[in-house]
Amino acid sequence: MPLALLALAVSAFGIGTTEFVMMGLLPNVADDLGTSVPTAGYLVSAYALGVVFGAPLLTALGARIPRKRMLILLMAVFTVGNLASALAPNFGLLVAARVLAGLPHGAFFGVGSVVAARLVGEGRQARAVSMMFLGLTVANIVGVPAATLLGQHLGWRATFLVVAAIGLAAMAALARLIPELPPEQGGGLAKELRALGGRQVLLGLLTTVFGFAGVFAVYSYLSAMAVEVTGFSETSVTFVLALFGTGMTLGVLAAGPLTDRAPRPTLYGALAGLAAVLVVFDLTVHVKWAALVTVVLLGAAGSMTSTPLQMLIMNKAKAAPTLAAASNHSAFNLANAGGAWLGGVAIAAGWGWTSPTLVGAALAVVGLAIAVLAGALDRGETSRVVTGAHLEHVPQHQDAQTAGHTRAH
Repeated sequence: MPLALLALAVSAFGIGTTEFVMMGLLPNVADDLGTSVPTAGYLVSAYALGVVFGAPLLTALGARIPRKRMLILLMAVFTVGNLASALAPNFGLLVAARVLAGLPHGAFFGVGSVVAARLVGEGRQARAVSMMFLGLTVANIVGVPAATLLGQHLGWRATFLVVAAIGLAAMAALARLIPELPPEQGGGLAKELRALGGRQVLLGLLTTVFGFAGVFAVYSYLSAMAVEVTGFSETSVTFVLALFGTGMTLGVLAAGPLTDRAPRPTLYGALAGLAAVLVVFDLTVHVKWAALVTVVLLGAAGSMTSTPLQMLIMNKAKAAPTLAAASNHSAFNLANAGGAWLGGVAIAAGWGWTSPTLVGAALAVVGLAIAVLAGALDRGETSRVVTGAHLEHVPQHQDAQTAGHTRAH
């Protein structure tokens, strides 16, 4: 694999760290800025809001900017957003800084996915994209726990200063390792928007929203379940979350080569496995060792959906894949918000701390149904194209034969 993928992975590591670290720092931020923990929770939503709106906006604005320069500019916005978070004097400005930090998230992964795929030959593109996503999953194992620990001991502002430093390092790596790549030929906003409106692309985005919402319905309350139901101490929660991140890493590593061989079967298997693991977790969450094993499997099944979804959406967007790939990360964040909300609704309705597992399983099944529908429609479209081409070819062949016989006589 090209060394340039390391620069994309380092960038993804920084993005993943800043995305999830706020969840562990909410009490510290709330205490320092004189607000409540639930109010501080808006900082998580603020970042997600930045991702949802920033992905299509920044991708559209940078449609004609060379890919290497675009990646560096996006990481520059990311770095400024995290530096502003570290220096924010009050809660309102911290919310604004979190939105700014989230703006380049989806656009970076959209452009980065296209760049990663262009760096390698046919048959290895999914593995290249998964290498970039690997930085995101490693952030959940190393970056988030370390950054949380740093924030708890040196103050939450120190965490965002370190993340800003990672952003600077990522910019240097991108400048040094990424080759000069021009924008896609014939690209532009109009073509990107047309590609985004394709039926297969829209079905892919819907699959992301529902399928990945199943993950976040549980992940959002995993810490609470580990303490309230499984019986872990609060100090052990970091270990539980690190196991989830380990599962995510294993899932991404497996998804790359599997997607290169068979993208749709990989997606079907991942979503079906996710639904099954979530149902099983409803039972195993009561036993410590079984819960830990299931957490790893949950992380693996959830992350295995990301690479095939990204590749299918990029492939179906054809010559204008960047906006579609970026919009997929908006869909991931909608899944984050929607899954967390539905899991919370189930708990608030009195169904118990474990109820998000079954809510998540139902969402994963919906995502699987949409994916299967998309596959069936795709096969039908392909069949019509092949049949049409055959029908057009046969008369031409017969005409050629007839003409040949006429000339012979």
